[in-house]
Amino acid sequence: MPRSAPPPPPHQLGDGAPSDAEGSHFPAALLYAAARLYYEDEATQAEVAQQLGTSRATVSRLLSEAKRQGIVRIEVVPPAEARHGDLADRLARALALTSVYLCPPLPTPGAGRALVDVMGRALAPAVGRALGEAGLLPGDVLLVSSGRTVYEVAQYELVPLPGVVVAPTVGGNDQPEEWYQTNEITRLVANRIGGRANYLFAPALPGVELYQSLLNDPSIQRVLHLWPHARCALMGVGAPPLSRSDIPRFVPTGSTSLRAAVGDVCSRFYDRTGAPVDFEDGERLIAVELAALQHIPVTIAVAVGKEKVDSIIAGARGGYFNHLVTDPVTADDILKSPALAG
Repeated sequence: MPRSAPPPPPHQLGDGAPSDAEGSHFPAALLYAAARLYYEDEATQAEVAQQLGTSRATVSRLLSEAKRQGIVRIEVVPPAEARHGDLADRLARALALTSVYLCPPLPTPGAGRALVDVMGRALAPAVGRALGEAGLLPGDVLLVSSGRTVYEVAQYELVPLPGVVVAPTVGGNDQPEEWYQTNEITRLVANRIGGRANYLFAPALPGVELYQSLLNDPSIQRVLHLWPHARCALMGVGAPPLSRSDIPRFVPTGSTSLRAAVGDVCSRFYDRTGAPVDFEDGERLIAVELAALQHIPVTIAVAVGKEKVDSIIAGARGGYFNHLVTDPVTADDILKSPALAG
């Protein structure tokens, strides 16, 4: 049996109860008693009427008036999936992107390999969805960039895309970190999707003489000729270069021009407006041009973290990607960023 509420004085009940027009004259104590019985004790309206000595119709009026006066407050809470869907839609509109894919919330930021592993595992399903919706067919070209985020994502299952041609967007780097080894990332992604890997055996920034000979090499030309025909590109987004502790060695961090750079994709830098930022000897950089990325039908950026908020906004502003994979915290930080309105 439901718990009993202290009944109000008899003159407040029964046939003498106010009409709908007089609903605002119900005593607050009577409204509270009816609401507590119905909502907290889960009594039916008939049981409430019996306990309060009134009619069921009067109980219905009591409950309506309790809600109107704020004695009863009902909150409709959307599930996490719906909230994330709304957040993704708002971010896509704010950045003028075709779509945004959100991974589940990441753990509290910390340091160490464990967090990086969790990030790759969390982002991989969202990247897989983005690739799966790109409409790639056997023989289509998928370009992949270097970078830690793309490398970590490539450690996990993505989506079957048999026969898709996978090629790097930039030459390799003379560095020990595996996330700068573009051919290795190309191999990993190709294996994850069941595609065909094409390798670029060239440094990202060769010397003058080597640069000319590389451009004439048939194996190099074969990959470079894939770039204009790409159907899709998967790329990481770099944080502002001069604030990073981890950056390719070929990048001249002492360059004055790079002070204006807010981020990069495929080792091509841009400023807050999305305009390209060149650096010394950058004309020899073996990497996809920013202008070429603007003409690839599906371009997917993967980026997480407060330090990449401005980089993401500027990259979207430049039109270098039209899809974004990120996490809810980064998405919320982007929507709150003053740079979004700048």
